[in-house]
Amino acid sequence: MANHWGGRFSKNTDKLTEDFNASISFDQRLYEQDIKGSIAHAHMLAKQGILTEEEGELIVKTLGEILQDVKDGKVEFTEDNEDIHMNIESILTDRIGAPGKKLHTGRSRNDQVATDLKLWTREACVELIEDISELERVLLDLAQDNLHTVMPGYTHLQRAQPITYAHYLMAYVEMFTRDITRFNQVIAMAGASPLGSGALAGTTYPIDRYMTAEELGFDSVSLNTIDGVSDRDYAVDFLEACAVSMMHLSRFSEEVILHNSSEFGFISLDDAFTTGSSIMPQKKNPDIAELVRGKTGRCYGNLMALLTTMKGIPLAYNKDMQEDKEPVFDSFDTLSVCLKTFAGMMKTVRVNKDRMREAAGGGFSNATDAADWLVARGVPFRDAHAIVGRLVMKAEQENKKLEDLTLEEMHEVSPVFDDSVYDALDIKNGIDRRRTPGGPAPAIVSRAVAIRRGQLDTAKKAGSKG
Repeated sequence: MANHWGGRFSKNTDKLTEDFNASISFDQRLYEQDIKGSIAHAHMLAKQGILTEEEGELIVKTLGEILQDVKDGKVEFTEDNEDIHMNIESILTDRIGAPGKKLHTGRSRNDQVATDLKLWTREACVELIEDISELERVLLDLAQDNLHTVMPGYTHLQRAQPITYAHYLMAYVEMFTRDITRFNQVIAMAGASPLGSGALAGTTYPIDRYMTAEELGFDSVSLNTIDGVSDRDYAVDFLEACAVSMMHLSRFSEEVILHNSSEFGFISLDDAFTTGSSIMPQKKNPDIAELVRGKTGRCYGNLMALLTTMKGIPLAYNKDMQEDKEPVFDSFDTLSVCLKTFAGMMKTVRVNKDRMREAAGGGFSNATDAADWLVARGVPFRDAHAIVGRLVMKAEQENKKLEDLTLEEMHEVSPVFDDSVYDALDIKNGIDRRRTPGGPAPAIVSRAVAIRRGQLDTAKKAGSKG
């Protein structure tokens, strides 16, 4: 291994130690951010007179060429240079000689890697926001097509009150919208540039940290150099945002699996997003939804892994922090593919409206509407609740739905009932009357769909945050 820490050591590093210490196998993903950071650093060094103008121009030009060569697959990174930073520096020095050795002036790998990972995380958040927004658009289209598709709403997995499929889908849109908010918060949390913090105590060179921060798109600079190199809160925040988003996808997946089952039969999944059985010819399994549900555990584990790594690290940088990248990369990869695949699955889903409507008519899901009808006629709600409870028991004994009971049968429970109760018991009417903000009435849900679609369109036009 090339020894980049000078003459302090009298013995070569043990080969096992070299392999154990190296991070190039995973941190090579930071090559673009590392080169961008180095270009900004070179610009600043030249402006401040720490490099000559000619040296700065040569370094910047060569780094640009290296970046393109890496993208074109013409560069092979090696463990001999341990990490992405030393690999890039070694390639630069090989190409231009002595000026390449000057690039590291005024910085440390400690602030270099912190800068690289912050840049990568901010960019990853933007990509995930785009993925979430695309899934939301799919759900908004599906909701718009099902504003009047009646289905049962559940509590405790028991039929509770009738809603629409659109109203149900918009609940997940709300969850994913909060996910976008969380990723925007991560972008903000990673907004301070650590570049220029050095190893932990800054530098004696007259560097301009604000210049590099601006060139790299940061909002500000870290106000404490110790924290600049040791802060990984943004990485934890990123993993937490990924974990919560996966939790939402997992909940959705669980219901897709249930709704797709023969027992529910609410939806059918496209063949492209299902698999079969090697022994049972009739099977059509919701493997995509099951995998999304299963992969949630990876993202939870990544969050706990980094929290555990960070919990006992003294200030400032320690080698433990090399363990920050793999969980961050893995959670990004996992969430991104899950979002894209899930969106494709939901885009092709077929809705069994008749089966949903049939299910909504069972389980006395209109019982609350009957109680509300009594309240409107002066019956205290608690008394109305008890009356309808007895009415449900009677209907069960008669093996009838509430709306199938005769008025005479209802009078056996309470004399307050009259013919107008049947209008209240009509499931569609009950949904239409629920017009409070956020309610299931088609007009209300349609408005919610339009609002969220407008927000997404505005964010897209602005080229910013959904």
